[in-house]
Parts: sequence; structure tokens; C-alpha cells
Amino acid sequence: MTTTTTTEGKAGGGAQHISLRKVLGPVHVWALGVGIVLVGEFTGWNFSLAKGGAWGALIACWYIGLLYTCVAMIDSEVTSTVAAAGGQYTQAKHIIGPLMAFNVGLYLVMAYTMLEASNAIVVGDLLKSFAGETGYPDLDVKPFIVLTIAVLAWLNYRGVYATLTVNFVITAIAFASIIVLFFSVSPASPGKVLLHRELFTDLPYGWIGAIGALQFGMWYYLGIEGTCQAAEEVRSAGRSIPLGTMSGMITLLVAASLTWYVASGLMPWQYLGQAYTPLYDAAKLTGGGALQAIMFIGTLFAALASANGCINDASRSWFSMGRDRYMPEWFGAVHPRYRTPYRAILFLIPIAVVFALLFYTRLDLVIGFSILSGLLGYTFMSFNMMRFRKLWPLGSIHRGYVHPFHPWTAIILLLLCTTVYFATYLGYSDMLLSIMAFYIAASVWFAFHRYKYVKRGDQFTMPWPRPKGY
Repeated sequence: MTTTTTTEGKAGGGAQHISLRKVLGPVHVWALGVGIVLVGEFTGWNFSLAKGGAWGALIACWYIGLLYTCVAMIDSEVTSTVAAAGGQYTQAKHIIGPLMAFNVGLYLVMAYTMLEASNAIVVGDLLKSFAGETGYPDLDVKPFIVLTIAVLAWLNYRGVYATLTVNFVITAIAFASIIVLFFSVSPASPGKVLLHRELFTDLPYGWIGAIGALQFGMWYYLGIEGTCQAAEEVRSAGRSIPLGTMSGMITLLVAASLTWYVASGLMPWQYLGQAYTPLYDAAKLTGGGALQAIMFIGTLFAALASANGCINDASRSWFSMGRDRYMPEWFGAVHPRYRTPYRAILFLIPIAVVFALLFYTRLDLVIGFSILSGLLGYTFMSFNMMRFRKLWPLGSIHRGYVHPFHPWTAIILLLLCTTVYFATYLGYSDMLLSIMAFYIAASVWFAFHRYKYVKRGDQFTMPWPRPKGY
């Protein structure tokens, strides 16, 4: 694999080629993928209970788990081969074309930026809940939301190695807190603490409710595809990307199952369906002060790790689009000392802050925007994988990893995505149509205005042979 260089803008005193630094290993890829997603185990997934009850949430957990397993397998093959910043955006640029690449890049930026905003909201709500229990019920959360985004952006600005090392530590602590909570509720003694028999009901809104739950079931895993954004900064993409991504997916499947089992056995689905911090609430119900403190730290660390990873991923996508002139070239600069896409990082800060402050009382809307942007990206992956194998069959180019079951993985992913679109339409039709209109308008803007700045001859950077059939 070759190291892709970037061009520092003329404002820096002439053209200067500075590359992103290759310093990451599999553990950092795991920390990036799981770090972004794990907050979904602490909040967000539980909105699925408002649609389908406890059983509907479990169906969503495993159904969407299959969807993301397909995503992880496809990403592991294509990203270990197209090892460049931008992830799926760079893949689309090489395999499908400029318009698709622009849209995929925009999906990634919006998905991660909205996820970052939702994490900041969770941090604020958690601090407000804690303050209310300690005698300060009127705590203003807005300064903490802004501070969270600002501090994590500063960490990303200073360097990717430190950023993802911190993510590994706090993500591991957050995951450990879920394990601690699971063993604290006597899982081997049904009925002693967990009251599944008493709390469970049939599907409250029938099977249509279970389908509606699929949208928020994505929150268990949304963001694992972000491991692709580290491809240009890992020491060995063929080893680190598949190992970090697939081990991360296994971690999330375990965490999601444990989370559903504990929370649904402690609280009725009617309450869980509207709670902001369900695992922290679960700890409070057990009556243990130490456990409550552990879950407070776990929830806080999960939200911080997710926001931290989102800043990393969104900035890499925006930086890559700037480097290729899909966005102004000014964004394609690398910091001469820290070797980070610092302009992209700084540019996206106010966008995340604005969304977090405008919608801090409607977490489900921010989550919904992120989910739909991500879902559009997953739909693209199905077509991208089929075309990738068609243009460059096995044996024609070196692949760092070859995923099994092709083409069934791509076909299953497309079918699962179609079901989730329908689920979203049932509960959030206005949001779905609004987001689709936004991306269509953005595509028109790119085709009739921005595309003239793109240098088509510079787009294809991989040392591959001519595609089959061309």
C-alpha cells in the first residue's frame, strides 16, 4: 500500500506535501469502531422499546446485528484494499464515480456529526441527572455540551495516536461497566433481581411495531463502519482493518445482548422507551451506590469515546473531499506538526454544537438523522461490493482480506436496509422525506456547480490494472 500525500494550501507559503502519519494498529481500529458505537448500549437503543416492546427490541438487536455483520465483512475487504482516508467515500470514488462519491462523503460527515451532537447531549443529560440527585436540579447543560465538543476537538487536533489511545482506555472501561452491571443483577437466578416474567408482554403494537423498532435497533451498532476512516493511518491495512473491525463487531454483539437482557428485566418497556440513560437508571434501581457510580462513569466514558471517534471520522471524510476538490481545497490541509486534518476538524465543530443546542430536548431526532445518513451509506455498500468484485475479480489485484459468502453478503445487506427504510417511514416519514430531499438538493448542487472544480484525472490513485471489461 502506498502512503497518500496531501497538499498544504498556498497560505502556508507554497505547496508542501505532508502525509497523514501511519501510527495505528489493530487495537486503535477496535477503539475507533467500538468507541463510536458503545454509547448506543448506554442510550438510544431503548427507543426501540417504544415501538415494539421488549421482544421487538430483541428482534431489532439481532436483526440489525446481522445487517452490521454484513457491513463489517464488506468493509474489511474493500478498505483493506483501498487503504486511504475517507473510507467509503474513497471507495466510491474508485469503484462507482464522482457523484456517488460526493453523496457517500456527505452521508459520512452528517452521520458522524449528528452522532457527535447526540453524544454531547447525553453527556449534558447525564450531568443534569447527577446534579439533580446532589441538590442542583436546575443545572444548565448547554455549557457542558459545548465544552465536551471543544475539548474532544482539541484532542483530535493534537494527533490521532493520542486520540485513539485515549479512546481505547475509556472504551474498555465503559465495556467493563456493562459486564459489571450484568453480574451484579444475579443473572443465574431468574426472578431474584431480574423480573422478565413480570415485565414482559406480547408485542404491544403487533409485528408492525417490531418492524418499527428496527430503526433504533441500529443504535446498537451504528458507527462500526468508521474503522474505515483509519485506513490511511494504520501501519498494515491488510491486517489491522479486518482484525479491528471484526473483533469490534463481536464485542458489540455481546454488549448489545447483555444490555437488552439487563435493562428489560429491571424496567417496564413503557419507561425504557423514553429514557435517556437506561443503564444508569438500571444501576439506580439496584440500590447500590458503588454500582451507580460505575455506571455513571461507564455512560460518561461511552459518550465521550463516541464523540471523540466521530470527530475523527467526520473530519477524515471532509478532509478527503477537500483534498480531491469535491469541497474547497482549503479543507485538504494537514497540520505540519501534528499531521492531522486540522481545518476539517475546526470547521465541523460549530455544526455539531448548533445541532446539539437546537435539539438537546429531542435526542430521538438527532439520532434519527444520524441513522438515516448511515443507512444510505450501507445501501451504497451493497452495490459497491458487487461492482468491486465484477471490475476487479479475485486474483486480479492484491486484497488484504477476502470476505466469504459473496454475493450473498451484499444481497442480504440490501434486503435488510430496505426493511429499515420501511421501519423509518412508519415512525418518521417526514424526517425520511426531508433528508432524502436534502441529499437530492446537494447532488444537484454538486453536479451543476462543484463538479467543475474536480480534477477527474487525479481521482484514481490506486495502482490497479484496467478494470475488467474496460
